[in-house]
Amino acid sequence: MDQITGIATGLPAPAPLASAAGAAPGGRPALSADFETFLRMLTTQMQNQDPLNPVDSADFAVQLATFSSVEQQVQTNDLLAGLGTQMATLGMGQFPGWIGLEAEVRAPVRFTGEPVQIEAAVDPRADAAELVVSDAQGTEVARSALPAESGAVLWVGRDAQGRALPEGGYTLSVRSLAAGQTIASHDAHMRSRVAETRLDGGTVRLVLENGQSVAPAEVIGLRPPRQG
Repeated sequence: MDQITGIATGLPAPAPLASAAGAAPGGRPALSADFETFLRMLTTQMQNQDPLNPVDSADFAVQLATFSSVEQQVQTNDLLAGLGTQMATLGMGQFPGWIGLEAEVRAPVRFTGEPVQIEAAVDPRADAAELVVSDAQGTEVARSALPAESGAVLWVGRDAQGRALPEGGYTLSVRSLAAGQTIASHDAHMRSRVAETRLDGGTVRLVLENGQSVAPAEVIGLRPPRQG
């Protein structure tokens, strides 16, 4: 009888009951997937309570109301997550018009062994310029001379000895020089045609012609592709 009394008077909280029910398939909590289990446990608790010290019916109502409230909160969270995905899908509908256009992207360049077109900004006061290449760790791996004027440059991904750099992400910057001194430094922006828009983990991504994926916010310019 003492054991039964302990079960009846020590009312379990909703969270332990949900844990006892286990997790639902697919990673969903049992709290929202197994409401019947809670009712069976509540019924068993009522059947085995100590007749000399019965549990107040209000306590059962509190348990039921608490469980129902938490279950509704879980369902609300699931609904909000679904709405977030739908909103992202709708957002992707803004970018189909970008496909086929040439995008200027402010992001590290993904080098795959093929030449990459970049836009070099050189200070008008400069009499020389150079392209500085750094790897993903920020270490300088290459440096080469550039014309002392702004414009498009084809970066072939070679080091000082003419060897191809390993595939990976690189940051490119242009240093403007006057009388051998650096007077300005600007990031070099990649130019590539937009090939696809994609929804990746609820976030819209643009896939460029070279296979690199970038966020729309990293695109700072669009223009029709150059002919020839």
